[in-house]
Amino acid sequence: MSAPTTFPVALHNETATAQLMADLALLVGPGDVITLTGDLGAGKTAAARALIRYLAGDDELEVPSPTFTLVQGYDLPPFPVMHADLYRVEDEGELEEIGLSPLPDATLVLIEWPERAPSAMPQDRIDIILTHRPALGSNARAADITGYGKAAATVARLKALREFLDASGYIDATRKRMAGDASTRSYARLLRDGEIVILMNSPQRPDGAAMYNGKSYSAAVHLAENVKPFVAIDEGLRAQGISAPVIHHIDLDHGFLISEDFGSEGVIEGDPPRPISERYEAATDVLAVLHGKTLPETLPLDGQSYAIPIFDTEAMLIEIGLMPEWYLPDRNAPLSDEKRAEFFAMWRELLKKPLAAPKTWIIRDYHSPNLIWLADRAGIARVGVIDFQDTVLGPKSYDVVSLLQDARIDVPENIELTLLSRYIKARRADDAGFDPAGFAELYAIMSAQRNTRLLGTFARLNRRDGKPHYLRHQPRIWTYLQRSLAHPTLEHLRDWYLANVPPPQSGT
Repeated sequence: MSAPTTFPVALHNETATAQLMADLALLVGPGDVITLTGDLGAGKTAAARALIRYLAGDDELEVPSPTFTLVQGYDLPPFPVMHADLYRVEDEGELEEIGLSPLPDATLVLIEWPERAPSAMPQDRIDIILTHRPALGSNARAADITGYGKAAATVARLKALREFLDASGYIDATRKRMAGDASTRSYARLLRDGEIVILMNSPQRPDGAAMYNGKSYSAAVHLAENVKPFVAIDEGLRAQGISAPVIHHIDLDHGFLISEDFGSEGVIEGDPPRPISERYEAATDVLAVLHGKTLPETLPLDGQSYAIPIFDTEAMLIEIGLMPEWYLPDRNAPLSDEKRAEFFAMWRELLKKPLAAPKTWIIRDYHSPNLIWLADRAGIARVGVIDFQDTVLGPKSYDVVSLLQDARIDVPENIELTLLSRYIKARRADDAGFDPAGFAELYAIMSAQRNTRLLGTFARLNRRDGKPHYLRHQPRIWTYLQRSLAHPTLEHLRDWYLANVPPPQSGT
């Protein structure tokens, strides 16, 4: 087991406490336990309240002391939080009655007065000891933060984050929580002297165990496992005239960076959300311009170089393998060994054409959640791109599919076809040898590949990662998949899917 890691912090006022707890909130998640120790009035509840309000994105949220209720639960946007006060607990057996023995799964647990039930506290936890420091001010506190077991690494990371914020001049900035994505990264807005920037926390971490020829899923399919690809691709995109955020401060070793804030003006509108025509047209034009260029395969990075990975056959097959691995068991339709072999043999053959096509940068998640509208800029620069660390080299049709068959919102087929025609027209104007029919075929193949993968990805996010809200996208993915399977090239695959792949459950 890791040796405990302790990090002392001086907190001169309640604002400093809120900043510290916001930084800690950026690094913890469901399943973590934070214990708060100190005398009466030492600030335990104030610290817990600050963390809960940060996660809620609401500075006015009512967060009472649980002294009398013993336990207070909060269903917050990122995950549930349980706030407990054991001051009135006289026997550890009482913890079962109040829902703390065993500790709840998939919940961040904050416990005041843990010394009232010491043997019930988990080995992996963060303990914050708060003490008065009246010499520094009436509200001044000292916080000694210790990570035990697996949490020692979290406390070490908190220390590194605080040092990064201090060195870059943002230690006293106001923190505002931002919604995360499906990855291990987390984000906050930093507000200082009227300026707003984005803090990214990108820990070095593989996605999944080493199950794919000795590699994690992320390594096998070339997903970024640290912040370095983001930095290299960011600079590469801006060199090509694409609006990626300017990076102001970087800690490559720990995976922290502070970058330009593009704001939150998106490319969709309404409820349910739908594409804004002008903005989707501009986003389409970005791809047409980028795909008309000869792009470097290696980019500079901190005095060295970063080789953009190739989206190869094995990576694509592992991606689509998520469908039989996660989606089909959920639909009570697991494949036999023979059917599984058929599935991969069909795909290996189908992928030969896109893999032989000229390669470009595939941004990979080029769709509405990652596109910001920058109205004060002109032309293609109006489209801000914010998620590109997983960029690989592969067929030009892939990102066109990502945009026009948006996994998060419905893109009506007539709009998809109109924008696809716009892209093709722009490419033909730039290159007389551009083959529209050949591109349409590659578009259908990569649509089937991407949407097959997404059925499995969203099933995995639900079952493995406890994120059931992704299941609501599966019916949309199924609709897109049916569109692509209508292409004559995919007739054999369409028949196979019809026989072996049931549609998503209605109402998911």
